[in-house]
Amino acid sequence: MSEPIIAVERLTKRVQDSTGTLTILHEIDFTLPRQRSVAIVGASGSGKSTLLSLIAGLDTPTSGTVRLDGIDLFAIDEDERAAVRAAKVGFVFQSFQLLGNLNALENVMLPLELQGRADARPLATEMLRRVGLGERLRHYPRVLSGGEQQRVALARAFVVRPMLLLADEPTGSLDFATGETVMALMLELNREAGTTLVLVTHDAVLAARCDQQLRIEAGRVSVAEAAALE
Repeated sequence: MSEPIIAVERLTKRVQDSTGTLTILHEIDFTLPRQRSVAIVGASGSGKSTLLSLIAGLDTPTSGTVRLDGIDLFAIDEDERAAVRAAKVGFVFQSFQLLGNLNALENVMLPLELQGRADARPLATEMLRRVGLGERLRHYPRVLSGGEQQRVALARAFVVRPMLLLADEPTGSLDFATGETVMALMLELNREAGTTLVLVTHDAVLAARCDQQLRIEAGRVSVAEAAALE
């Protein structure tokens, strides 16, 4: 059996607020296999987005470890974590996170240019065509619909062919029909690229389209569901 793309061990996150110490995540343990799609589900405030941030190394835990492709993210410094993310991880957010001063093509080219790729323009052009935006290359985010902006975000995430794609409520700001279209495209691209998809959602219909589900309740993962991922 190949090494999992993500291994989480005794992961705990606590923060201080006006009432004292708040534990967001409680000693979570699970592994995520490669080339699968996994939905992290749970009520608002259950710790889903915090868990996703920790998996990405964007936040640091109070205790515990996250290994991404065998690399202990919290045994290295932030610059090294950023390098791991650039090499191995793609992101899709509810709010799209496109740069308003760049057109669609330039937004998709950006991660390739950060990698120093000389072929950034043709690769980005082809990926935008793949998501149905071949006629929108020169358009800026302000003139694109929400669904079109999210397709640009998908193209930007997949153009670097990441090992791991992290998506936080990617259809949360879209209407139902547009969200269905975007979700179908994301799952199709995920299969084509052989990427592991980790999707945070409160939408049971979207979660059911993933291979597995991981439920977070009050900062804890279902033991049965965690075991089922292995």
